[in-house]
Amino acid sequence: MAGRINDEDVKAVRDGVPIDAVVSEYLQLRNAGGGNLKGLCPFHDEKSPSFQVSPSKGLFHCFGCQEGGDTITFVMKVDHLTFSEAVERLAGQAGITLRYEEGGYNPSHQRGERIRLVEAHQAAATFYIEQLGNSPEADTGRTFLAERGFDQSAAAHFGVGYSPQGWDHLVRYLRGKGFSDKELLLSGLAQEGRRGPIDRFRGRLMWPIRDIGGEVVGFGARKLYESDNGPKYLNTPDTPIYRKSQVLYGIDLAKRDIAKSSRAVVVEGYTDVMACHLAGITTAIATCGTAFGNDHIKILRRLLMDNGSARVIFTFDGDAAGQKAALRAFEDDQKFAAETYIAIAPDGMDPCDLRLAKGDEAVADLVEPRTPLFEFALHQIVARYDLETPAGRAAALDESAPVVARIKNSGAQHEVAVQLAGMLGILDTQFVVKRVAQLARWARDRGGKGPAPTSTGRPPQQYENSGPRPPSGPALTLRNPVFATERELLKLALQRPELVSPAFDAYGVDEFTAPPYAAVRETIAEAGGAEYGVQDPQEYLVRVRETAADDVVRAMVTELAVEAIMRKTVDEAYAGEQLVTVRRRAVERRVRDVQGALARATAQGDPAQLAAVQNELWVLQQYDQALREKGPSAL
Repeated sequence: MAGRINDEDVKAVRDGVPIDAVVSEYLQLRNAGGGNLKGLCPFHDEKSPSFQVSPSKGLFHCFGCQEGGDTITFVMKVDHLTFSEAVERLAGQAGITLRYEEGGYNPSHQRGERIRLVEAHQAAATFYIEQLGNSPEADTGRTFLAERGFDQSAAAHFGVGYSPQGWDHLVRYLRGKGFSDKELLLSGLAQEGRRGPIDRFRGRLMWPIRDIGGEVVGFGARKLYESDNGPKYLNTPDTPIYRKSQVLYGIDLAKRDIAKSSRAVVVEGYTDVMACHLAGITTAIATCGTAFGNDHIKILRRLLMDNGSARVIFTFDGDAAGQKAALRAFEDDQKFAAETYIAIAPDGMDPCDLRLAKGDEAVADLVEPRTPLFEFALHQIVARYDLETPAGRAAALDESAPVVARIKNSGAQHEVAVQLAGMLGILDTQFVVKRVAQLARWARDRGGKGPAPTSTGRPPQQYENSGPRPPSGPALTLRNPVFATERELLKLALQRPELVSPAFDAYGVDEFTAPPYAAVRETIAEAGGAEYGVQDPQEYLVRVRETAADDVVRAMVTELAVEAIMRKTVDEAYAGEQLVTVRRRAVERRVRDVQGALARATAQGDPAQLAAVQNELWVLQQYDQALREKGPSAL
């Protein structure tokens, strides 16, 4: 049985690893005001950032899909880890040694599956690097790199290594490091042989493939010997930690510059990424043995923040396969807010060959955007038709007009429609312009650009899967001033408890009319109240979230703890206004109840009951007057 991690160590991990530092490894964050940061949610598709991070509270919350939690929760969700695995990973980053309540002191068998597989890959990467640097056999690999302009420091920067030609060199090495045969097979580093596991990669140059967090999750292996009957490139098979459609080679090195420059360069191979980075194009990334697709777009969109001025440049070989890849990339163009371009060297060389032949400047010049991807797609389509005949021009228009209709910028769409008429030799330019506009309108009507806006003018939320949306309690409209003020007071109690304590702790659950807010109020009370937040601010929100009755209430707590307070200057005066407003409305509701009781007592003719009700009504009216005149001091 795996040991339970000591609670104090969990708290040390939660407090010791800044949530913004962890989240920014996966997506670009920008200032959202009020000390918060925002970005595109990694848990569902969205076009504008609704994912917020509060560094001061150590919490995140998405106002689109309602996912939320602390640093540990984020790592669990984004990398599909168990609680223990997430804590262990964060502890490793922070240099915190974990203690286990039972079962010993952090033995290897207690570590989660993902952690073990990542550790096996890291150990393998170290082994391969040592082989490339020290093994005489690896001279073939060193020569291969040198012939392509990569010296020892370049290989070290990218972690390139070499896998020996024997059957089980890596298997024996990893067994010596304590890894089981089951783990070696599950990791994809080994495969079943006649007498047990054997190395999957043998006699090849090895590129470690890292996820966006920088952990080695797979390898790309380049064939070196004619006697090798395998493919030119052999990649790690799909494993619990590696899906080739969900990783981008070089993303760990490129992510910061992609976010900073709002620009990404997509190349076709590992050596192309190396060549670009060494030439100063540090935003270059590549797919790993698969076409550029949906999951790759999601990774880039989170870094580019769907900035309309962002640019994604694709470099493809000039051959037929490269042109086909470019057209395939254009099919996904609409999933970017960024402008997409294509770069093809005039002589058809890839970035690696271009750097060898003409130097770093030629590579930098290649990836400067020149040809929009839609323009390239149009030329490829039009070239297939005989434009000398009316039938050929009509057929070319049928295929190319939908391409122009998909151009995101309406002004550019009109201009390109005019250009298309010239390309096709159609003299009636307005006929082509109207055809394109009609197709664009039909696409919008059919949902080609997403669902039609709701009555509020905002598009409905889009979710990555078709499953039910996480529950968030009854729908609340903040146009209702009662709900808005209750929400604001709860945000103050969670975010700035020192401004509302001790008065807030005297408020009853029934003073919050929205059921979700009443549940949060009750949770705060059970966790020790706002006063506890003044005494121990760091532990306060953790305690409130852990006290929540269920995930629905916990999500609401997180949302309120992260959402910005609706006032630029948050002080005692503002907090007092919210306290007084919520209390006065509660008093007003009680007054209405008592006035009804007074009418019933009058009709019944009971003098004692009538006097008691009249007295309560008088007390309530005096209290309301005091609140109105004296404000928070009357609470």
